[in-house]
Amino acid sequence: MPHKYNADRCHRIPRTRYKVTNWSTYEAGLCQRGSLTIWFTEEAIAAWQAAPQTTPGGQARYSDLAIETSLILRTVFHQPLRQTEGLVGSLLGLIGLDLPVPDHSTLSRRSRTLAVAPQAQSASGPVHLLVDSTGMKLSGPGEWLVEKHGTQRRAWRKLHLAVNARPARSSPRP
Repeated sequence: MPHKYNADRCHRIPRTRYKVTNWSTYEAGLCQRGSLTIWFTEEAIAAWQAAPQTTPGGQARYSDLAIETSLILRTVFHQPLRQTEGLVGSLLGLIGLDLPVPDHSTLSRRSRTLAVAPQAQSASGPVHLLVDSTGMKLSGPGEWLVEKHGTQRRAWRKLHLAVNARPARSSPRP
């Protein structure tokens, strides 16, 4: 049916239009959204491999820090364990660090028993808050309705992320 019977009597709310007034800042912001900066402190590099155990049993090759870092990258980039192994390996290669990469089976096994300790907050001193505002595409079972019926729905939502970033004690490694 090409037209609705009551379309002329239907109340329509006009869509809000946003106008960009400073195109150079807007374009620089769009380019910055694709930027990724990762650095490892000297303490993190030293703590990447696990300390030897004194009890009998298998020796852990990777510290909890290495497993936790890999699992955080997995969560951020929404990847399976095998792709996370490749991502961590390529990031360590790009940074120029010669550290062993946890394999996917180790990540799976250690993720079940890893207890993530909460970060202790200091009452004194400034808080370094990093905020990012980005868009997320919504997808799901309703996507085929758009293709079938041609109806439009809002497919992007604004997401605001905030992280309390404490300054590193040693100089960060680029």
